[in-house]
Amino acid sequence: MIVQIRVDDRLIHGQVALVWSKELSTPGIIVADDDAANKETVKMTLKMACPPGIKLIVKSVKDAPGVINDPRAKDMRIFGLTKTVTAALELVKACGDNVQEVNLANCGIFDGKLNVEKTTLNKTVRLTSEQLEASKELAELMGDKFFNQLIPQSAKTPISELLKKL
Repeated sequence: MIVQIRVDDRLIHGQVALVWSKELSTPGIIVADDDAANKETVKMTLKMACPPGIKLIVKSVKDAPGVINDPRAKDMRIFGLTKTVTAALELVKACGDNVQEVNLANCGIFDGKLNVEKTTLNKTVRLTSEQLEASKELAELMGDKFFNQLIPQSAKTPISELLKKL
């Protein structure tokens, strides 16, 4: 079961590896990202960033639900990571109750899309029109279980509240 999908342009980095994996008590991380799944150097970099003792699986967005929905994963606490809201939406649609919550943490800041018009939700979330539409759909599906929270000590802000301010 996915205890949380975190949408973060950077996927695994210090905060994710050291803070979130401990906070969520997850012995496993699944990265659902097409680029990472198809490039060995990216995959190796993610493995190097993963904390010792935590199992890492890197899959395409299309293949990740096969792992998440596997009956053997039902009682496992897994932390999911993806770069985009559209990928998180795909996972939620394909995995249903096997995803407990989605944290839209850092999006559109480190994505390399400098000349693309984006809507700013807050200082860490800038969405393309496609990502904005996916956010609206995910907010309808997940309600308050789709939120923005940078670090565990900060409050969860429901994305629906941020969308209302647009």
